[in-house]
Amino acid sequence: MSAVTASPLTSSLKHSDANTKQLKHWIGGNPVEGSSGRFADVFHPASGLVQARVPLANADEVDKAVAAAAAAFPDWSSQPPLRRARVMFRFREIFERRIEEVAVLINREHGKVLSDARGEATRGLEVVEFATGIPQLLKGEFTEQVGAGIDSWSMRQPLGVVAGITPFNFPAMVPMWMFPIALACGNTFILKPSERDPSSSVLLAEMLKEAGLPDGVFNVVHGDKVAVDAILAHPTIQAVSFVGSTPIAEYVYREGTKHGKRVQALGGAKNHMIVMPDADLDQAADALTSAAYGSAGERCMAISVAVAVGSQTADTLIEKLESRIAKLRVGDGTKEEADLGPLITKPHLDKVSNYVELGGREGAELVVDGRASALPHGEGFFLGACLFDHVKPEMRIYKEEIFGPVLGVVRVNNFETALQLVNEHEYGNGTSLFTRDGDTARDFTRRVQAGMVGINVPIPVPMAFHSFGGWKRSLFGDHAVHGPEGVRFYTRLKTVTARWPTGIRTGVDTSMPTLG
Repeated sequence: MSAVTASPLTSSLKHSDANTKQLKHWIGGNPVEGSSGRFADVFHPASGLVQARVPLANADEVDKAVAAAAAAFPDWSSQPPLRRARVMFRFREIFERRIEEVAVLINREHGKVLSDARGEATRGLEVVEFATGIPQLLKGEFTEQVGAGIDSWSMRQPLGVVAGITPFNFPAMVPMWMFPIALACGNTFILKPSERDPSSSVLLAEMLKEAGLPDGVFNVVHGDKVAVDAILAHPTIQAVSFVGSTPIAEYVYREGTKHGKRVQALGGAKNHMIVMPDADLDQAADALTSAAYGSAGERCMAISVAVAVGSQTADTLIEKLESRIAKLRVGDGTKEEADLGPLITKPHLDKVSNYVELGGREGAELVVDGRASALPHGEGFFLGACLFDHVKPEMRIYKEEIFGPVLGVVRVNNFETALQLVNEHEYGNGTSLFTRDGDTARDFTRRVQAGMVGINVPIPVPMAFHSFGGWKRSLFGDHAVHGPEGVRFYTRLKTVTARWPTGIRTGVDTSMPTLG
């Protein structure tokens, strides 16, 4: 789903309180009132009520944040990496102490159940832990005597002011994929979070300040497309990291690079899990249920297509999936136990429901209809798990990213056909294979056209010390996020070759210099 909307969300739903909370930007180390006069509603997805209003920045407000970041850059970038790492250490301690506060905010604004929100916060924390090793990560290479009396070495230096544009589905984790590494490398940062669940970003800013981060090093500007365009065109911003839908990722990459910026733009996904006849089908069904319906399917790494090899495999898998889906609990995930919560907004609920309707019209068999679930949740944006069988590659429910609790099963006769399906799809974010056969697994990992691969692992999201990124139309730009790729993205290489006066030959020599 998009990290950006072209205009503020509007709704006829009533507000939960006449004095709805007014959110603020975070600029120069302090909360700042919005001055554009434009606002968007922030919903409580479990009730359908509006719980806050978020200001939508104009270009002038973006410029103020950039000015604060630019003013803070010279001193922050000149700090020894160890000092920057110590700020990350303190931030880690504060975040860990307040992790439940983060999870509650995610639950209230995004809708994911608390247990899932805690998991999101923990995965974000892992990137902070990686960033605390920045003194080691920034070490360059040194070669003595590349020529007579000449030494050469490399260093990685920060870019300057950088920006992150993040999606609604991980309001804490995805920003934490970006700013810990960017800050540790010596950059200053502008975060444009999703306007649908923006409060986590300001809480993160407060924690960073408490950790001792100097004012202006980290800034939060709320907004929609107006703010995004201002970021992409701003001459001071050197790099932009984006996570969201593919159409907007393409737009961000095109506009950012047009304005001379370094851009990494992670787009959409349609992740396949191939289930071989020799797989443990109970294990595969457990994994599929978890990966398809966790976070109500609002994950870019969710499995949305199961490719069953062989009719017996498909029949058994469908039966096992039905039994597991019947036990899934839908709710707000706060006081009562729940496995999946509501979708983020009413328009998104309608969009996913329309895909379910479309699948039936296209000829797929709707085995489980989550729309028909008896969910006593009033006006909340709830949708139960949906399961399609006999999905065909020409169907839109196969080709397009639905971003909801909808799983489609495609039946094929052999492994080669299954692999071809994955490789021919326009997206190449993640994929998985369930099998007991090592030869098949090795062949799959070598030949599959996707950036992240799981073997008997349904959601192969790399740990923070590796890098996250897809192939094909799932990633635009040359760098993946976090891990070593993140350090490379937020720095530029400088190589020095030096000698001293006693080693310099006299006289002019216009030939190509050689050092041997």
